[in-house]
Amino acid sequence: MKSKIIPSLFGFILFAPSVSAQRTEFTNEFGMQFVLIKPGSFVLGKFQPTVGKPEPGRKTLPVKMYEKAKEMAKKDALPGFTVKIKQPFYIGKFEVTQQQWTKVMKSNPSIFKNDSSQNHPVENITWNDAQVFIKKLNQTDKKHVYRLPTEFEWEFAARAGAKDDIPWKEISATAVLGGPTPVHVGIKKPNVWGLYDMLGNVWEWVQDYYNEKIFADPVPLESGKEHVLKGASFTGDVKNATYMTHAAGPGNGFDIGLRVVMEAK
Repeated sequence: MKSKIIPSLFGFILFAPSVSAQRTEFTNEFGMQFVLIKPGSFVLGKFQPTVGKPEPGRKTLPVKMYEKAKEMAKKDALPGFTVKIKQPFYIGKFEVTQQQWTKVMKSNPSIFKNDSSQNHPVENITWNDAQVFIKKLNQTDKKHVYRLPTEFEWEFAARAGAKDDIPWKEISATAVLGGPTPVHVGIKKPNVWGLYDMLGNVWEWVQDYYNEKIFADPVPLESGKEHVLKGASFTGDVKNATYMTHAAGPGNGFDIGLRVVMEAK
């Protein structure tokens, strides 16, 4: 009696690639470079104000004033809430440049433009301008899906694993601040995930509506008057150049740009 040969099912099973198997970086046809951000979590909105101490030998406020300040700081402290990023995504390694914007839109709205500014971030754009850009990007490159990052995605990428606020020394090393104009993208130190200018150079639009509070809510608004801006700009200083800053448009206009997310397949 002949035995029957039963084909193995393993030869017919298609396995979806794991996150670890995906490309860590990608460049599209417009020269926009993207970095893969893997799932993870962080605490958003944690605010623990501190109070200084009287210094011996120097004229200071009465001790009771320091005690009062400590009470006020404790009252204003916020524990924050945990945000979980469940899906991987690609985010722009740099802010969208004037050259990249022009390739897609056939025009350049920037105020700070000249023969040497093509690799400067595009600026002077509204949130709606950003949506038109992304729509045309999707119409041109049908192999990928592009969009603005959510505020949670943006802050997760900007933090790059950091649990606390960024030290001022690190801000100075990574952010373009206190200058008269934006500059060439990528001239400062990147964060540990390889993203440049997450702080400084130009403010960046995100998808979310602004809630008129100091920090985002655990559940983003479904509607609102303005949209959220993140990251500060070249006109700012270290006080605003922190990934914790939760600002709103329209702002100055001339110092607002964008960074794009490409969805991971």
